[in-house]
Amino acid sequence: MAEIASQKAPADTPPPVEMVRVRINDMDVDVPKTHPDPLTGKPVPTTMIQACEQYGVEVPHYCYHPKLPVAGNCRMCLVEYGLPALDRNRQPILNDDGSPKVQKMPRPAIACATPISPGMEIYTDSPGTIEMRQSVLEFLLINHPLDCPICDQAGECKLQEYSYEHGQSESRFVEKKVHKPKQVDLGPRIMLDDERCILCSRCIRFSRDIAGDDALGFVNRGSYNTLAAYPGRSFDNNYTLNTVDLCPVGALTSKDFRFKMRAWFLKETKSLCNSCGTGCNTLVGTREEVIYRQEPRENNAVNSSWMCDYGRLNYKWQSSENRLKTVTAMRGDIREVLNWSQLLGEIIPRLQRFQPGQIAFIGSGQMSTEEVFLFKSLAEKMGGLVEAYSSSGESDRLLLNADRLPNTNGLRIHHFTTSGQISPSSTHISEGIKKGAIKALFVIREDVTAHGISIDLLESLELLVVSDIHRTPATDVAHYVLPGAAHFEKRGTFVNVKGRIQKFMKAVEAPGDARPEWEFLHEILHKATGQNGFSTIEGLFNLMAQKVSALHGLTWASLGDLGVQIEIPDSR
Repeated sequence: MAEIASQKAPADTPPPVEMVRVRINDMDVDVPKTHPDPLTGKPVPTTMIQACEQYGVEVPHYCYHPKLPVAGNCRMCLVEYGLPALDRNRQPILNDDGSPKVQKMPRPAIACATPISPGMEIYTDSPGTIEMRQSVLEFLLINHPLDCPICDQAGECKLQEYSYEHGQSESRFVEKKVHKPKQVDLGPRIMLDDERCILCSRCIRFSRDIAGDDALGFVNRGSYNTLAAYPGRSFDNNYTLNTVDLCPVGALTSKDFRFKMRAWFLKETKSLCNSCGTGCNTLVGTREEVIYRQEPRENNAVNSSWMCDYGRLNYKWQSSENRLKTVTAMRGDIREVLNWSQLLGEIIPRLQRFQPGQIAFIGSGQMSTEEVFLFKSLAEKMGGLVEAYSSSGESDRLLLNADRLPNTNGLRIHHFTTSGQISPSSTHISEGIKKGAIKALFVIREDVTAHGISIDLLESLELLVVSDIHRTPATDVAHYVLPGAAHFEKRGTFVNVKGRIQKFMKAVEAPGDARPEWEFLHEILHKATGQNGFSTIEGLFNLMAQKVSALHGLTWASLGDLGVQIEIPDSR
């Protein structure tokens, strides 16, 4: 026993966190003495506001944000507090019952920057604290314009909410308000209204410490203090729209969303960004089948609380004019509109005519993991070649990944490509078509003409089936066109570049006759091979998890809202 007791813990085992007992109003709680700094990861003292938040006690605040450095300049989080009383020898003074006597401090403290200490008492609802909040709000509203009815932030404004919850019913201010610049073009995606700014500095700290672009600052003094971009510069980096999310009032607004829709009319759906392999978690705001905005959803394992402007604004393609909305078949030189039953009744017998090796299947990293599973199963049943292409671009130091596909690892866990790697081109398929070895091609979510398969080669095929979101050169010559659904229009999963499998949910309906690819792939696979069991996305995922080694033990329900880390097979 002595030997066991003397053994040291493994070097990688983090030391236990020291707990501190404090009193919040009338509640005794134990709080970690330190917590990881959001920027450096190093332990820093836990503050009053963090202790209160941990136990569900709200301390109103503006400048404080858990993912940003502390500024302590709004004063909204002022609270009264007490500390154990000490005698002249620095020894604790005890009450008659032997408990430490707590002495209320003569001055309040800002909860966002004051560390907790043993025996501290925090009074978030004392008369003095309430009076301070009212005074701070009165001060912030002195020069604030009364334009809530036309402000984009209405319904999501912390100044509006706190004024109702903690403010006074009427103003004592009778002087003329100070007028500041309005409708300032701060950058290509941001509009600034300086009159609404409460000088919280969240935007400044985010741009400097998170985005690495020290482009914003305050100019002038006193009541004339205003936010501005650096002289001669436009506020233009790939993360500017995060400052709109951070702004607690309507000072910073998105030009893309400005005056488009009231926030309280929007339905919010949990989704993912499909613009690169990072897989940022998002909230998609919709009304009456129209997408109005896309915002980051917090996931500390993926994107923290941020997302890049490139991904945030990359949603309008979903409703572009060249969306495919009808099922069509080529009859000579005429393209005829069919229904899904007619199309499936024609495609399946034609697919079954080909011998193993005569048909190739080309998929995409834009397909969901479930669609990749069905597509690969169909290819295997028919003895077809399978392929997918890479798509890359420039990356940055924060979130934008060079892999521009959201589900490259979803292809890898199914061993989707013949080479084991995501190919940049389709040379061997092109050669197979030229030699006559490949007679049919089934393509989903890929413009193969951009990867070396020319229109002449496509026209030489006996059968070309293409499913896509938008019209492409390949859809123009396809024998059958199957309109697919954008990820906003269906449910499924993506596996990001770090191997995290995450769910995205349906935000809007697909237009016209467009359908989620997994639905018609299930029907084709069932009718062509008799393989069944995919009537719901939950059932499909659970079946896939049983058959794909990287997903063993997972269920649709176990993914939750934040996803699960999995092991990605080595593609070398």
